[in-house]
Amino acid sequence: MSAPPNRETRWRKSSHSSGQGTQCVEVAVLTNAEGVAARDSKDASGPVLVLSPAGWRGLLSMVKREG
Repeated sequence: MSAPPNRETRWRKSSHSSGQGTQCVEVAVLTNAEGVAARDSKDASGPVLVLSPAGWRGLLSMVKREG
């Protein structure tokens, strides 16, 4: 798996994040597309979930299936 996010990591807010600021998720593709990081945009210095590309695809598949 790739290195964890650093200051140069380019985060983007999920298009499905709530406009009221209650459900805000940011994602970033890590170096050389070796993984994806996700974090709570309200707590940018908080914990970060780092997934392999296969793990990210699995998470997205589950979220789409479960709603």
